[in-house]
This record gives sequence, C-alpha cells and structure tokens, in this order.
Amino acid sequence: MAAQEIDNSTTWGKELWDQFDNIATHTQKGIDFIERFGGFIRDRSAIEVEYALKLRRLVKNYQPKKSKEDEENEFSSLIAFKNVLKEVADLAGQREVVAENLQNQVLQGILLLAKNLREERKKALNQGASLTQSLHTQIGTLDRAKRSYEKAFREAEKAIESYHKADADFHLSRADVEKQRVNMNIRNSQSEDAKSEYANQLQITNKQQQQHYQIALPEVFNRLQELDEKRTRGMKEFIKRSADVEYEVSPIIAHCLEGIVKAADSINEKDDSMIVIEKYQSGFQPPGDIPFEDLSKPDPDAANNSQTHNSSTGLNHMTGKGTTKDKLKKRVGIFGIFTGNKNNLSTDGLKEDFSDLPPTQRRKKLTAKVQELQQKVAQEQAASDGLMKMKGVYEANSMLGDPRTVEEQLNESVNRLDRLRHELLRYQKLLEQANNQSFIQHSPQSNRVIQNGQRSSRHSNGSSNHENSHEDNGEDHPDDAGSLSSSASPESGLGTSHTSLPGSGQGSTNEQPMNEEFYEADTPLGTCRALYPFDATSEGSIPMSEGEELQVIEVDQGDGWTRVRRFSSKGWEEGFVPTSYIECTLYA
Repeated sequence: MAAQEIDNSTTWGKELWDQFDNIATHTQKGIDFIERFGGFIRDRSAIEVEYALKLRRLVKNYQPKKSKEDEENEFSSLIAFKNVLKEVADLAGQREVVAENLQNQVLQGILLLAKNLREERKKALNQGASLTQSLHTQIGTLDRAKRSYEKAFREAEKAIESYHKADADFHLSRADVEKQRVNMNIRNSQSEDAKSEYANQLQITNKQQQQHYQIALPEVFNRLQELDEKRTRGMKEFIKRSADVEYEVSPIIAHCLEGIVKAADSINEKDDSMIVIEKYQSGFQPPGDIPFEDLSKPDPDAANNSQTHNSSTGLNHMTGKGTTKDKLKKRVGIFGIFTGNKNNLSTDGLKEDFSDLPPTQRRKKLTAKVQELQQKVAQEQAASDGLMKMKGVYEANSMLGDPRTVEEQLNESVNRLDRLRHELLRYQKLLEQANNQSFIQHSPQSNRVIQNGQRSSRHSNGSSNHENSHEDNGEDHPDDAGSLSSSASPESGLGTSHTSLPGSGQGSTNEQPMNEEFYEADTPLGTCRALYPFDATSEGSIPMSEGEELQVIEVDQGDGWTRVRRFSSKGWEEGFVPTSYIECTLYA
C-alpha cells in the first residue's frame, strides 16, 4: 500500500528523501501547535464559565425584591424586566453548555490526538534512525573493504615489480628469483581476494542503499506525512466541532432573544398608568370653589367668637385647673373603649379595619381581606371535614385508631373555623359599609389651603366657633347629669367616674355642679373643623357633619384619633373622631 502510494502520488518519501531532520522538526512543531490549540480551547471554556457565572450574578443582583403589594399590582414593565432576567439566566445556562461541550468534545479529543501523534512520531523516527544507522554501517564496511583492496593491490604491484627486477638481475641466484615469484603470486592472490570482497560489499551496499532510499525510508517518511496530515485533519475537525457546539445552542439562544423581544413587546404604558390609578386612587372628590369673603360686611359670628374666647379665658382664670397643650393629660381609661386602637394593626402597619386609608384603597384592602378569609375558611372547613371522616372511620373500626386522638384536633379545628367565620363576617360588614358610603368626600390635602403663609381658618386667632352657636354667653348649665348627658352615658364607655373629670363623680371630695364656666374636665387646646362627615360606629366616638367645628381637648397620640368636645341640645358631648377627617387649629 505504501509503495503504491509512493509510485502514484507525490509524497514526502519521494520528494523529501534527504530531509529527515527537517521532517522530524516539522512534525514536532505540528504536534506542539495542536497542543497550543488545545490550550486555546481550554482558556475559552474558562472564559465561557466565567461569563456564565457573571451573568447569573448579574441576574441575582438585579432581581426585584418580592413584595405582596407589588405582586398584586405589577407593572408590565416590571414583569417584562423579570422575564428579561429569566432569559438572561437561560443564556448563562447555554454558555455553561458551550463550555462543557468544548471541554468534553473538543479539548479531550485534542489531547488524545496529540498523545497518539507523539507516540506514532516517536516510533517512526526511531525506525528511520535505525534504517539510517544500518545504511551507515554498511557504507563503513564498504569503505573498509575498499581500503583493504587498495592496500592489497599496491602490495601486488610492488611484488610484481620486485619479481621483474630480480628476474632481470643476472647476479641473483635462481632461488632468489623463485622467491620473488612466489611472493608476487601471493600478493596477486591477496589483491584478487580483496577485490572480490570489495566488489561484494559494494554490491551489498548499493542494494541496501537502494532499498533504504526507495522503499524503507520513504515508508517512514510517508508514515510521518500521514501523521502530519492526520494532525491537520484533526485541527480542521476540532475547529468545526467548536463551531458546531455554538450551533447546537444557537436555537435556544435565539429563543431566549425572542423571549426578550416578547417581554419588551408585552410592556403597555396604558396598562401601567391604570395600575398607578388603581394603586393610589383615594376616592376623594376634588374640592369645590373657594367662596369669596367680603371683609366689608360685618361677620355675624364675630360676637360669638369673642364671647367664646372670653368664656374659655375666663374658664382658665376662674378654675385654675385648665390644661394647656404643654401639659396634656394622658388617656387613662378611654383607650379601652375602642374596638380598634393603635395596637390593632395589621402586619403591614395599617389598622385592621383599614380606616386610616382613603375610601377607594380601603375598599380594595377590605375586598382582598375578605377573599383571603374566604380562602382560609374553605381550607379550614376541608380540614375539619377530613377530621370528621377520620373520626367516623375510627368509631366504625376501632382497630384503625382511637377516635379520642382525633377529637382534640377536631375541636381545635372547629374553634379556628368559628374564629375565621366571625372575622370574615366582621370584614364583610366593614366592606358593605365602605361600599354604601354615598356622600361626597374631599381629600384632606385639597382642603388645607395656605393663605399668607398660614392655614386658612376663619379663627386663626385661637377663638372657637361652633356650627350651631348654642353657647349661652356665660349662663350656668345644669349639674353634671345635664352637661355630660352624652359623654357620661353607658354607650360612650366613660361611665360615671371619668378619671379626667375631677369633682364630677364618685371619689371626689369637692362636690360642685358642672356648668359651662366651671367645666373642669379639659381646657380646649384649639378648634377643629370637620372636612367630611363621620358616623360614629365605635364606642367612645362621636358623629360629626361636614363643616362642623368642635373643640380639641386632646391631640392625636399616634393612634389616628383626636379627642374633641361640642355642645348640642343634650349638653356637652365628648368623644373621639378620626384625625384624618378634621383640620385642627391649636391655640398659640
């Protein structure tokens, strides 16, 4: 096969018969080159792995924080960005696949091929060196035979010349001449033997040299050529395989890129705008026109304002026990009369009934709470039904279990179910009340207009003006039963012994009637105006109508409620109203 290839094609054995050393150097450089290519693939795989790692770290760093509120009202841009992060994470996975395939399918093949090529090259070079050494040995033998022949030939010539001289010399005896003749014959015989040996070695050498340069050494060179071509073909295949590794993941990468484009197309600015409306809409109506105040006309309320202010001043002067805003009395027993105080907060910092939220947001929260409770009731009902079935099975067949072991769990489940149903009913009522509110509501922020650097209030001088102007200009009121007919009633939760009313009930050593001028409960800290109506639904609170003005006797302590007082046909009424429903003007 090798001889046929040599005859039929241009090969190293034919064209490079005398370039053994250069062929050895070239094949060594070729193997070093393919090993260097393997190093390139290894470093590229490391870069792919590092790139994938950095992509995953990037996705992790920019992953939006999860929020329950955001999950309910997610913007399309946020959803699209999350999908983009997901696709980038998939891209990172594909880069890891590329790195793994480059290592397993390309780098390992390169290392194995280089190892085999190095071993085959070593064998071929050893064989070539052996053939060359054998030829050199034969050439050395030929040289020695040639030198022996030359030496024998010169000695034979010299012997012949000596014989002819002796034969021509008549002075020598016949015996001397015969001796020279015998010596001549011996030298001629030795010369012929050396000639024959030289001719024989020359024939052997020529034959071996021909075999060496035409058959043996070309076979070695052809093996080296095949080895080098194998290395070149391997280089070609490995480069193509590295590209195929990319091609294999390119459909998935293209799919990821399509997903990114799809995520971008899913962004809808109009939907996001509607989500902002849904998220922040308060439900309040914009404020109406601000009325014009003609200062040239007399104010009918000015006299009442003056009397009220004088009455308040006289109250402080006469009793000497009025409180100021610097010395606020603590709410002793009045916190307990509310069903929802500052401790009744949900996990998100809002009140359980969400009364501190605007109407629309409150209805939204109440609806979500009702749905959540309905789901919990359904789950607890299913658990209770399962326990009931288990108890029935145990009672029917005592071998399966003791019914008493399930009874305690069943009782706990029933109790939890009752609590959930009670809570569900409460929130359903709150939701119904919120949905039934039909009055026009104005935003507190829109009603607080700033004029001349101060809040607009007709009574910024600190005077209090009640809407109905029922004050009787200093006339004495009836006793405690009349003046506190509302605040001391059982419904208000205050009872007959209000701790902040010294001298008004049991335990007081100073029995005296309670009238307008000697009302010792609390001195007003200022006035407030109702921004919109409030229906008293909790014990301890009092209703108010929009625009009504009341006295502030205790400011908000952080629970969202302000303690106020007003005078009605029943006498003085005292209770709490939501702070967000009023606008306060405190005395200086």
